[in-house]
Amino acid sequence: QVQVVESGGGLVQAGGSLRLSCAVSGTFFSINAMDWYRQVPGKQREPVAIITSGGSTNYADSVKGRFTISRDNAKNTVYLQMNGLKPEDTAVYYCRALVSNLGAYWGQGTQVTVAS
Repeated sequence: QVQVVESGGGLVQAGGSLRLSCAVSGTFFSINAMDWYRQVPGKQREPVAIITSGGSTNYADSVKGRFTISRDNAKNTVYLQMNGLKPEDTAVYYCRALVSNLGAYWGQGTQVTVAS
């Protein structure tokens, strides 16, 4: 019984910023890592950023220098700060939690739309 809930999506103009949040709740011992994916209709879901419980991070080349992933382990929450947004960033953003001894759990997604 693990729940993953994203929030913070919305409509912004090119060059604007958004901060996405992802909170994990339920009964589990620990979370090994959390990451963000995004998906456009008709396209495959692609990884955006990942962070481990120890704080190591990695980013897709398309978002390096613009997006920052961070976490609050005490709150079981991860954030994605998105700056300098471009129309090509428009997608549904999904959060995934890799939970120890249980597996991977996905949120339902939050829509990010960047207008020209």
